Amino acid sequence: MELLSATQDIESQLEKVSAPLLILHGAEDKVTDPLVSQFLYEKASSKDKTLKIYEGGYHGILEGEPDERISSVHNDIISWLDNRCSR
Repeated sequence: MELLSATQDIESQLEKVSAPLLILHGAEDKVTDPLVSQFLYEKASSKDKTLKIYEGGYHGILEGEPDERISSVHNDIISWLDNRCSR
């Protein structure tokens, strides 16, 4: 019940999220459905928001994945941050 309550609280607060937002998710995640990330992306009121779904990726997209995927995720994070820090 506590997890459900926390989830509902987070959901009710999503529209208040207005800071730049980067959401990364593995398409093959069996722990958290990628649709949850899609929902977060759609509900957040941020004008600057990015959703990246990694085909073949699982729950820990930075751990236990092929080196190429981990490098791709790292590069995406660095690029996203660089683009915002240089503004």
